[in-house]
Amino acid sequence: MRVLVVEDDALLGDAIQAGLKQSGYAVDWMKDGVSAEQALTTEPYAAVVLDLGLPRLSGLEVLRRLRKRSDSTPVLILTAMDAVESRIKGLDAGGDDYLVKPFDMGELAARLRALLRRASGNPEPLLQAAGVELDPAAHRVLCRGEPVELSAKEFAVLHILMLNAGKVLSRAKLEEQLYAWGDEVESNAVEVYIHHLRRKLFPELIETIRGVGYLMPRDKAT
Repeated sequence: MRVLVVEDDALLGDAIQAGLKQSGYAVDWMKDGVSAEQALTTEPYAAVVLDLGLPRLSGLEVLRRLRKRSDSTPVLILTAMDAVESRIKGLDAGGDDYLVKPFDMGELAARLRALLRRASGNPEPLLQAAGVELDPAAHRVLCRGEPVELSAKEFAVLHILMLNAGKVLSRAKLEEQLYAWGDEVESNAVEVYIHHLRRKLFPELIETIRGVGYLMPRDKAT
């Protein structure tokens, strides 16, 4: 899953980026509001972690412009402990949740998982389809009750497909969520990950829609 982090504090931004990458996210990090605005108008993100006190363009204005475009990307606001008024303005401007600095990276990751669940219309913490169970928090996959070892990218592909069960996702859409700016993308990487998932789980789990992309049906008999 690809996340945009907008934070002008170098130490905090670096820590958030490193922590989210360790949790399996592809992360782009912007240090000012103008750069964030440009990124949000050109790139698709699963979620945004947004500080409000930004140079060049405030985080509040970035959020207002995002919602004015009818963009429903989940936004987690970062605020200082005493900035109650900023939190209220951020939520009223379209923020989905907030986190007070300083915070624990585990809580940040948990709040992001909750936002992604709500955005996908799936309130359950575990994703299930055709005997496959994915636990985003534990980074664990079970197939018919048995644990399956997946690489970080294989897990990410499966997570994206299960969050979007019933929707056809093109290779380009999958790549957009798998890689951040600067990541090296091999031309057939998605096909390789899909092949590995079919081999490790079972071949019928993921359908290929010729000329369009890949589909994980909502309900599929095994």
